[in-house]
Amino acid sequence: MNQSATHLFEYPKYWAECYGQAPYLPMSRKEMDDLGWDSCDIILVVGDAYIDHPSFGMAVIGRFLESQGFRVGIIAQPDWNDLSSFQVLGKPNLFYGVSAGNMDSMINHYTADLKVRNDDAYTPHGVAGKRPDRALTVYCQKLRAFDKETPIVAGGIEASLRRIAQYDHWSGKVRRSVLLDSGADLLVYGNAERSLAEIAHQLSIGRSIESLTEIKGTAFVRKQIPGGFTEIDSTRIDWPGKIDQIPNPYEYKPTGPESESTQSATIGTISPESGKDETLPIRVVPQPLTRKEKLNTETTVIRLPSFEKVAKDPALYAHASRILHQESNPNNARALVQKHGNQEVWINSPPIPLTTEEMDGVFDLSYQRKPHPVYGDAHIPAYEMIKFSVNIMRGCFGGCTFCSITEHEGRVIQSRSEQSILKEIENIRDKTPGFTGTISDLGGPTANMYQLNCKDDEIQANCRKLSCVYPTICPNLITDHSPTTNLYRKARKIDGVKRVAIASGLRYDLAVEDPEYVKELVQHHVGGYLKIAPEHTEDNTLNKMMKPGIGTYQAFKKLFDKYSKEVGKEQYLIPYFIAAHPGCTNEDMVNLALWCKQNDFRPDQVQTFYPSPMSLATAMYYSDRDPLHKVTYKSDKMFTAKELPQRQLHKALLRYHDPKNWPIIRQYLKENGLQHLIGDGKHCLIPADDSSSQFAAKHKTHGKKAGQKKAGPQVKLKTTSSHKRSQFQKKHKKRPTEH
Repeated sequence: MNQSATHLFEYPKYWAECYGQAPYLPMSRKEMDDLGWDSCDIILVVGDAYIDHPSFGMAVIGRFLESQGFRVGIIAQPDWNDLSSFQVLGKPNLFYGVSAGNMDSMINHYTADLKVRNDDAYTPHGVAGKRPDRALTVYCQKLRAFDKETPIVAGGIEASLRRIAQYDHWSGKVRRSVLLDSGADLLVYGNAERSLAEIAHQLSIGRSIESLTEIKGTAFVRKQIPGGFTEIDSTRIDWPGKIDQIPNPYEYKPTGPESESTQSATIGTISPESGKDETLPIRVVPQPLTRKEKLNTETTVIRLPSFEKVAKDPALYAHASRILHQESNPNNARALVQKHGNQEVWINSPPIPLTTEEMDGVFDLSYQRKPHPVYGDAHIPAYEMIKFSVNIMRGCFGGCTFCSITEHEGRVIQSRSEQSILKEIENIRDKTPGFTGTISDLGGPTANMYQLNCKDDEIQANCRKLSCVYPTICPNLITDHSPTTNLYRKARKIDGVKRVAIASGLRYDLAVEDPEYVKELVQHHVGGYLKIAPEHTEDNTLNKMMKPGIGTYQAFKKLFDKYSKEVGKEQYLIPYFIAAHPGCTNEDMVNLALWCKQNDFRPDQVQTFYPSPMSLATAMYYSDRDPLHKVTYKSDKMFTAKELPQRQLHKALLRYHDPKNWPIIRQYLKENGLQHLIGDGKHCLIPADDSSSQFAAKHKTHGKKAGQKKAGPQVKLKTTSSHKRSQFQKKHKKRPTEH
């Protein structure tokens, strides 16, 4: 497979580069006038406040496109009830780029239990309600309402996680690809610099948006599969035992507009459509027969079960999710196609990862590292959290089923150079207001995957594993943390830097493979507490999460305690756990609660599983099946805590020490023959009654306001999750949604 790609910074610059760099990407006509612009080439519409910092996606995309010579403007948090707020910069010459922001708008608005969040970290002063529900769809529809001609390109996390039919927790059903709901012309997924460079340069030389069908990392709508392709039929999970090759009647020649040759590309790596013989038939191969032959990935497409089928058949949904995740390696992934009515949603293979040199180029662009001046001195929580942090890498090969990082950024680790990272630290020291000497984080999706990749390029190119560290660490994975250790040491020596903290999540199963790294981390970069995420203690649940056993956590804790003691520091691990994960039984949660009590750990904040779009765990939640293994109609169904009483019980068990939770836990233990866990003994989880003096005193919840009335829980809850969702929908029917 040809994985060559035009270097990000070797495209011929667009003619508008003569205008130079803007201090900030303009948000108003006045700013455009001050720059001498009569128009923007590209206008970005985003649901976040505009912060010119490399931790904010639209700032990165905007500055990157600017570096290509284009004039880029930003419309941040437009009023979706006022069309004029989308017209403040006029119409762009090339396209609109639309994103809901750094977070999915629905996750930004609602908790896992469908409660409205009261704040928005990406908005000045943390004010909620500055973006609509399903912001990507609403923004695209608003743009199309007054501009019928200009192409719209959808991107960001909300687009990535909704590129195919996906289960929607907020409506309790499967929704169509956001490409169709939004009306966008093209969707880019993942970190999209490479895709957007191709799109912008191709449009600038006169190609139509409809002809851009071969750019990796994009999705679009087409009427039919082009001639010359081999279609792998993966629409079924109940193939008969013996499958014969489908004969010629299944082969057909395409007709209509898609069969005509389109304009040849002259920039970048797009293969010209005219290079294919459109008169060739399409060859259909049942999925079971694909093992018998080697197919060219460039001319192969996998047909997923249609939207209509996965919306009605949870088993087929789980199967489709399994196929999508297996096609995530940019070296060997095939295109995917999914029928929605009479339209085909086509998803090209993932984009080619950026090289270290390209990563450096992206992060070395001229960011102000501050919010746009229009916000004045407004407090923007997300900015305050990251303004002294440095992103050192992208991607994650952990494959945790409940996490969407891999679906968005991919499994291949893309690392910056040491020189680029140290230069950014110096820029923070010299340019960021309020810097007092502490770098708040050197990390990314994970703290310790910097420069960890496969030992063999050929092995990596052919790998289809969902994780490099589950069920065990792959022997072909580099686990040497010395590049990270050396980076920490050099960062600490920079003049003016007093402390470098590590706040990103730590993959402790990797860390224990390199004790020197653990020692460096513990003795120099932990400020008393280190957050860590074993997520659970029981193998049954951990296997559904694709997480290591609790023994690995214990091994890391042993090293942590040892190295803390060596330097005379009293430091603690703060483990995080997930309640109500798919496959987690009530018994699993009881055992987790007992482990927490035995280890004298009392979780304060409890994370409940959130069915985010397109994750493997969400497929488990919706289908009650395990897509980590081949899905059939005979596959055993797993238990999933979906109903509100079940989810409340799981959360209560994690907060076993809170007297408010004792009645609901006590009722469950009594009804399930676990009375021996009720009492004041060391082996007991909760006391026999709420007035048990010693137990209650030991586990008293601190921080309660004086005179506050004790609120007892509702033990027999009859509100189901579907009822809760119905209440949620009625309550919020007047909240902004797409039209």
